Amino acid sequence: MSDVTIATLKPPFRASITPPGSKSLTNRALVLAALAEGESTLTNVLFADDTIVMLDCLGKLGFELRVDEVAKTVRVSGRGGNLPVKSTDLFCGNSGTTIRFIAAMCALGQGRYVLDGIPRMRQRPIGQLVELLRNLGARANYLGQTGFPPIEILADGLPGGLLKFTAGQSSQFLSALLQVAPYARNEVRIDLEGRQTSWPYVAMTMRLMDEFGQTPHLIRDPMGHPAQIIIPQGKYASTNYAVEPDASNASYFLAIAAIHPGASVTIEGLGKQSLQGDVGFADLLHQMGADMLFGQDFITVIGTGKLKGIEADMLGMPDMAQTLAVTALFAERPTHLRGLHTLRVKETDRVAALATELTKLGAEVRIDGDDMTITPPREVRPAAIDTYEDHRMAMSFAVAGTRIAGVAIREAECVNKTYPGFFKDLEKLGAT
Repeated sequence: MSDVTIATLKPPFRASITPPGSKSLTNRALVLAALAEGESTLTNVLFADDTIVMLDCLGKLGFELRVDEVAKTVRVSGRGGNLPVKSTDLFCGNSGTTIRFIAAMCALGQGRYVLDGIPRMRQRPIGQLVELLRNLGARANYLGQTGFPPIEILADGLPGGLLKFTAGQSSQFLSALLQVAPYARNEVRIDLEGRQTSWPYVAMTMRLMDEFGQTPHLIRDPMGHPAQIIIPQGKYASTNYAVEPDASNASYFLAIAAIHPGASVTIEGLGKQSLQGDVGFADLLHQMGADMLFGQDFITVIGTGKLKGIEADMLGMPDMAQTLAVTALFAERPTHLRGLHTLRVKETDRVAALATELTKLGAEVRIDGDDMTITPPREVRPAAIDTYEDHRMAMSFAVAGTRIAGVAIREAECVNKTYPGFFKDLEKLGAT
């Protein structure tokens, strides 16, 4: 599957899509299940590049995993906070959640653990997490460039203590610490300073910890902003947990409905009860002019034929920035996106990549610091889209191809990172 030319769709069309399990929830649940006491059964598990490397790392750490890809289940024999293997090398591919979560997990062990990934991973910052682990008493070192993988963890359990966490490069650093904190020798308290990046993902982590029997205590300041998290000491309990469909991957199909007048797409299994902050993307489409139905366990977006540009702060859901930027091509006025600083250190520099590829399609793009303004063209033109080995570049620009003939996605196999069946699911809307 090197290059894929997207087939246009003829509205009105109606479709119901259930994306595979959430990557974010799958990798969190795998970690918590491994840390729990006893066997947990996870269902609707995502099997994609990012979760496969997580499974591989847990296996190399000695955890017993019974995997059934056909049934989408994984049974994890948890060890109550103990790591069975005392020393190993761990390859994390280009999975940010894997290297960050496993690095924190290794701090609970007894021995030497080396974590590395593909060349792009060695360009993705991990320094903030290393410093936080050091502040909790862990020994962590860089084996190459300071601030970046590969890293080694020289583990002798995690002492714990008080931390200050500033608004940083990735909420995954905070999530990584939260997940292992119940097993520290001393209670962990985390003071939160500044406006937190991707807070819905941190909230997701805490809600999932609660599912496994350990509930962090969140203290807010007088303005209602998160100020401190206190994590109780104790062990996670084994849990049978069903992973929600991936809200980030649902966004592409909702955007397709929004840009096609009269089209309707329903996402089953996601709604008001979702743990994922990215379900809020549907509301951004609604602000642009699409109709929306938002139930307890479904989301429907209906194209009205009248989209307008909006101002949107993407700090809480940065993975949605690319989908919204492509949707903006079909709006009547410019769209202004704020809070994009984390996009520069993802699978690629997504700010630069977005600007380049949107310009190919005829848009005028202006970047000012962490802000981006997209002025739509009078007529979107076809182009071959470079993906930069970034799954979200491939899937977001495929949205444009359903409306404009001649849009080709180069190196489309990068979708295997989180959604191997993406192009097959596009066929359900009539694409080939």
